[in-house]
Amino acid sequence: MNVIEVKNLNKQFKSKVKEEGFKGSMKAMFKPEYKIKDAVSDISFNVEAGEMLAFIGPNGAGKSTTIKMLTGILFPTSGDINVLGLNPQKDRKELAYRIGMVNGQKSQLWMHLPAIDSYKLFASIYDIEDKEADKRITELSEVLNLGDIINQPVRTLSLGQRMRCEIAASLIHKPEIIFFDEPTIGLDPVVKQEIRKFVKELNREFNTTVFFTSHDIGDIEKLCKRVIIVNNGQIVLNDSLKNLKYNYLNKKVIDIKFDEEVCLDNVCGIEIIKKKGFDIKMEVNTREQSIKNILECLPLEKIVDINISDIPLEEVIAEIYGK
Repeated sequence: MNVIEVKNLNKQFKSKVKEEGFKGSMKAMFKPEYKIKDAVSDISFNVEAGEMLAFIGPNGAGKSTTIKMLTGILFPTSGDINVLGLNPQKDRKELAYRIGMVNGQKSQLWMHLPAIDSYKLFASIYDIEDKEADKRITELSEVLNLGDIINQPVRTLSLGQRMRCEIAASLIHKPEIIFFDEPTIGLDPVVKQEIRKFVKELNREFNTTVFFTSHDIGDIEKLCKRVIIVNNGQIVLNDSLKNLKYNYLNKKVIDIKFDEEVCLDNVCGIEIIKKKGFDIKMEVNTREQSIKNILECLPLEKIVDINISDIPLEEVIAEIYGK
């Protein structure tokens, strides 16, 4: 069952063309010219209930614009959107009761008040009774390890503490879909790991659909099974993470430490990336040459240590952005 259906979605922004000089300023005042920018251009995709989807792309690709249209904040120029059977533009209030959003760069909490005050306000907005709200806040506090920090003014919290409080705020009303827009930006590895673990548990326990945007490849690898990559407002790839790795991670990196200097000029199918002393780092395209054949061409008796690894996924995705 699809909980999000997007068909031929477009969003254009109109801005005035700036004219130079006095005449240009007068013309712009009385007869302005406009230019049209396509922020999102004819994209279509579906998201199934309980799916964890990565929606990624470079800055300015149209990710945040798409999320704003899915949540009813922006109206599309054209196209159709269906979220939980609702039209986000016509049924925005009803939809707000069923979705949540965490934005790593924008806070929904009152900065000068303790987070718990914001939680109680949100509970009132979502028509949650006081008893149920207190129970829900206690549950989220325990799961996210909030402790006493929910009683401190938000402005006094560290970034990691604030983000945990932000996530709790988005879950007060038990949303069916939660949108994460760069939730781990600027966080240290420990806090990132905690947030990823919580998102996994949230999805597993409540079958919550997770729509995830992030520049952190670790978020994508740890959480999502499918990836949609957008660039210049268009979808350039929509596939499972497994297929992405299979089709694009066709290069291996081999790090070898020899016990003496060796010459590998006669070994076909390798590209020397780095050579320092007796250590050599090379890249192999496994579509052109198998690892087995490469190893058979190496002086094995001179190898002290060897490590074979995939090229980083972030390099693969950067290559897809470029194409």
